[in-house]
Amino acid sequence: MMAKKPQDRIGDPNERADDRDLELSLRPRRFDDFVGQRVAKEQLEIFVEAAKKRGDTLDHVLLAGPPGLGKTTLAGIIAQELGVGMHTTSGPALERKVDVAGLLTNLQEGDVLFVDEIHRLNAAVEEVLYPAMEDYEIDIMIGEGPAARSIRMQVQPFTLIGATTRTGLLTTPLRDRFGVWQRLEYYEVEELAAIVKRSAGILDVRIDRDSTLEIAGRSRGTPRVANRLLRRVRDYAQVRHEGVIEHDICLAALVLFQVDGEGLDKLDRDILKTIAEKFDGGPVGLDTLAVALGEEADTVMDVYEPYLIMQGFLKRTPRGRVLTRSGFIHCGLTPPARGDTLFDDL
Repeated sequence: MMAKKPQDRIGDPNERADDRDLELSLRPRRFDDFVGQRVAKEQLEIFVEAAKKRGDTLDHVLLAGPPGLGKTTLAGIIAQELGVGMHTTSGPALERKVDVAGLLTNLQEGDVLFVDEIHRLNAAVEEVLYPAMEDYEIDIMIGEGPAARSIRMQVQPFTLIGATTRTGLLTTPLRDRFGVWQRLEYYEVEELAAIVKRSAGILDVRIDRDSTLEIAGRSRGTPRVANRLLRRVRDYAQVRHEGVIEHDICLAALVLFQVDGEGLDKLDRDILKTIAEKFDGGPVGLDTLAVALGEEADTVMDVYEPYLIMQGFLKRTPRGRVLTRSGFIHCGLTPPARGDTLFDDL
């Protein structure tokens, strides 16, 4: 049975093709244009420049962190700064050894191979990557049955850049083969405001300072969400007004799109209200909560919960998900008294 996609939302990672194309046009191509992640960016700049000066291949790079923080963008910048080609795939797409062998044998010297969701590689595919990452060699099976034999084949030196939202799911042998590790953090409001201003310039949209800050403050610390909110506010301004985004217009658009001051949309609030009203604030198991919401358990855990937990509205406990006092208050509900068993673990 196919997994159900997350419902349509401002922060939906499964965006439409036209939105993906527009998102690509907003991505910076150089380190100088990349806003935020100061420490990670500075370190990567040094590693890239050192590799260029030596005429060497950059060490394999692991980029970790929540979705939408710029892992794919940084991979593209690294390839651009190195002046090499970039080949993009994902962990789930590499199902067989031959898939990896085909990719690796087509790489030119120094090329970047970007693997998104690298934690979802299967064991057989990882075994092909080990010698490729260390010695730039792969083992290929020729023939079948008793006549089958393995030959070792050289591949061009390359840089593997892996992106993951769940570092803990990476196997130790794969994780240890990355020479550079970088974890990306959520962005500050001022950084997101700078991103919104830059994107508005690319989209040829006039926006005032207060509106950039308003969008930034509701963007969940994530540039991808900031750019998506900007595009939706731009649509509203073009249809209902003169196309210029002023603060009152921005606020009206965000109210229409049901994105509140904390950056929660309707589906986020539905999660909090479901726990509060159907399960008395919890604890409730993830699978039970997912059924009540009509979503996949993995989607609830990976897409919706992280921000709610980070904001202090929700807590994961050994007995299940529990709504915090802040979560009740955000839903406009009165939290239970502190002596209630609901808050024993909080």
